[in-house]
Amino acid sequence: MQPSAKVRDEKSPWYNVMCLTGLDYFGSLGYAPGIAAISAGLLAPQATVVLVLLTLLGALPMYKRVAEKSPYGQGSISMLEKLVPGWIGKALILCLLGFAATDFIITITLSTADAAAHIAENTYVKQLISEQNFYAFLQNRMGVTIALLTVLTLVFLKGFKEAVQVAVAIVASYLVLNVGVSIIGCYEVAKTPDLWNQWQSHLLETFKSPLNMTIRSLIVFPALALGMSGFETGVTVMPIIKTDDSGGKEKSLEDRIHKTKKLLTSAALIMSSFLLLSSLMTTLLIPQAAFQPGGEANGRALAYIAHKYLGSIYGTCYDISTIAILWFSGASSMAGLLSLVPRYLPRFGMAPTWAKATRPLVIFFGLVSYVVTYLFKADVDAQGGAYATGVLVLMSSAAVAVFFSIPKEKKGNRAFYLSISAIFIYTTIMNIFQRPEGLKIACFFIACIFTISLISRAVRSTELRTQIVKFDETATEVIEKHKNAVMHIVAHTPGKYDYRFCDKQARALHYLDLIEAPDLVFLEITINDASDFSEKQLLVTAEKIDDNYVFRCSSAAAPNAIASILFAIRDQTGLVPHAFLYWSEGNPIFSTLKYLFLGVGLTGPVTREILREAEPDVSRRPRIHVT
Repeated sequence: MQPSAKVRDEKSPWYNVMCLTGLDYFGSLGYAPGIAAISAGLLAPQATVVLVLLTLLGALPMYKRVAEKSPYGQGSISMLEKLVPGWIGKALILCLLGFAATDFIITITLSTADAAAHIAENTYVKQLISEQNFYAFLQNRMGVTIALLTVLTLVFLKGFKEAVQVAVAIVASYLVLNVGVSIIGCYEVAKTPDLWNQWQSHLLETFKSPLNMTIRSLIVFPALALGMSGFETGVTVMPIIKTDDSGGKEKSLEDRIHKTKKLLTSAALIMSSFLLLSSLMTTLLIPQAAFQPGGEANGRALAYIAHKYLGSIYGTCYDISTIAILWFSGASSMAGLLSLVPRYLPRFGMAPTWAKATRPLVIFFGLVSYVVTYLFKADVDAQGGAYATGVLVLMSSAAVAVFFSIPKEKKGNRAFYLSISAIFIYTTIMNIFQRPEGLKIACFFIACIFTISLISRAVRSTELRTQIVKFDETATEVIEKHKNAVMHIVAHTPGKYDYRFCDKQARALHYLDLIEAPDLVFLEITINDASDFSEKQLLVTAEKIDDNYVFRCSSAAAPNAIASILFAIRDQTGLVPHAFLYWSEGNPIFSTLKYLFLGVGLTGPVTREILREAEPDVSRRPRIHVT
């Protein structure tokens, strides 16, 4: 989940912001114990111990490092973006966005499905249905889930503003209620030692030895990985943490990083404690049959304990609190999805025009949520693997990014994070192998993102991409000399030339030798990273060679840079410049692809089209001559 722009402007103490991250992190307590029981069975506590060790010894130090490297909330994906430049890096980011979308979508559908389960199994709801059959629809989990998703979509269509204060109230009440459930659960286990003895006997009878138990726990624990879902969110909310700004920007960033580490540590310790206690309580106090589909504890293990041992009133309060945090978690995930597009795709030129508006995206994601809910039949357990896949892929990529961010001379640190990376990659592969549905959903999102992105990049390729064009001192002097004379620009491939010969050749090819033409200025564009799209600034330098001035600059695409420079010259001289270009050799389809992916090709016609779209007034549009 990513904070919206409005929320970013409102700073809050780190412990309040922790509640914002805790919506989906702590909220997973609603379904995590049940999924652990189904996936690991009697070994749920042991598998949870493995998960907690990986959380505290692996994920926590890893994301503290991410916080140091991305103090503005960019997260681990931006670290990989810096490590892998070019189209390969862009493709990697698009794939990770697909897994992130899987994470967010499954958070929405799984949370609402679990909220529906808490409604269906509530004691008072059952009593209400027994008295009036009209309310039987409340036990239709598919129908209730779709209804909750519809409400969520409608709320966002109208407009939704995340509120840290609301998150604090929801998370605080939920954690307090969980403390009560944990206390009574531990009390019931302690006063009934036979439960512990029976569990130990069943373990030895089934697995024969502690070694077999350990091996099996290492195999099954990846299915529990949804219990680590809050770390990426923890670093994305860094900008809204209130800091001490009295010491300047640098000190403020240091304070932000320090408080983010406190947030991550506190959240990890709280969640780890609840996971350990809940796995033990639910394994010993709840019959395995109750965890299965249709069972009273399915998707609501802790609520089952609350109702059974603390009564219907406390249990109903727990249900209401759980439904609130699960629904708000879905709302936060929707906000996160809506922030993914503006964070990355527009910079890549891969966001279509309609994606700039919130409502079309809300409708699209709402429809996808309906489809996912239908495919999984609103089953909480079935969606657990898909959710874990999204979480684990993002954490594996973060581990790899952290490893490569450590200097080579720090061999100890690199060895540690290499081992962490290996563990997360193993965990991801095992989870995909055991529950491939998450990979299938991610592949669907990746295919959609790639298709839409490439089409959008092609459609938007003729946009004027540069915001500012700056000329160095020599270039400015040349432009000043042409305030009373039209500048004639010759686009030229970068290289070492005899510019006297180039001048004669250009005049002959463009028939400028037949008229009285002023001095020609050569313009050479060096392509840096053709995968980039927008550029904040274009710096043009000038050099006099062989009695000719040569303008040079670097850009992601030659036609777009030429168009921007021509407009800048027009605005400074007050006269419309003329540009002379050449037809591209070769197949036009190949030249088009070359322009889209390498930034060169079809320079003449593409430059002219960019100018036409940017300047509707023909009399003020720079002239293009192609030969």
